[in-house]
Amino acid sequence: MDTKTAYETFRPLLHSIAYQMLGSATDAEDVVHDLFVDYEKRDLSNVHNLQAYLVKTITNRCINVLTSSRMKRETYPGVWLPEPKLDETVRSPDLIVEQQEELSYALLFLLEKLNPVERAIFILREALSYPYADIGTILEKSEANCRKIYSRAKQQLNQSTDEHLTNSPQAEALILAFLQATQSGDFDTVVGLLTEEAVLYSDGGGKVRAAMRPIYSRQRILSFLQSLAAKGLFNVEVRMTSINGQAGLLLYDNNSLRDVVLVQLNADQFRISAIYLVRNPDKLKTMTSKNSK
Repeated sequence: MDTKTAYETFRPLLHSIAYQMLGSATDAEDVVHDLFVDYEKRDLSNVHNLQAYLVKTITNRCINVLTSSRMKRETYPGVWLPEPKLDETVRSPDLIVEQQEELSYALLFLLEKLNPVERAIFILREALSYPYADIGTILEKSEANCRKIYSRAKQQLNQSTDEHLTNSPQAEALILAFLQATQSGDFDTVVGLLTEEAVLYSDGGGKVRAAMRPIYSRQRILSFLQSLAAKGLFNVEVRMTSINGQAGLLLYDNNSLRDVVLVQLNADQFRISAIYLVRNPDKLKTMTSKNSK
């Protein structure tokens, strides 16, 4: 298969894997690009299952990237959040498949608890439903070992979110209510929208102001939001759109994208249990270029 055909055929799947592995759409594009540059130079006439070969290659390249960048993330200034990804307004069948095979933003954030191999196995199993035998072939591990690592990864993540809630009509209404309450200064309503144990994560990357540590509890989040409101930081243009398969907010200041806000919902109370505030301009570049088209 020529490079152009292979790229058009397999790029959505490979980008989906790379993005979930790296938590960065920018880095995912780089890894996929490098893979196809290498593809063009290689004689793959003896490869009988091209998709399996490419999935194995992209997964192991991402493991190498994560291993080499782990120290950077450990010394990252403040909280490290995944780069949010703007969903396409008009989606091709390939993009629909790609988004269906991706984990929620909240789960992407939790994946930082895992080492690169655990992360790869979890994504291949959870997002792409790969059999353990195929995962073992990709990572050159036994099927039993992959099964054990997956089980351990699930325990570490301790998933407590009902992910389907984040892209429901009720979720959009909840996020809109949160936006309206913060912009109008109606913080009594804000309190009612948050769980008691809610947490706010803010990522400025050391380039813009952000909370350096997670803010735990409804009351502390309320104080933080009130301080932002007092500085006029909610007096901006806000657009609701689909980000990482769920409703999210884009905050614009003088026509420039300044912040992205995503939330995680509590299934029992149907309230906001986590707020993700992405402010690092480097993590907004991809969204800015797509949203300007």
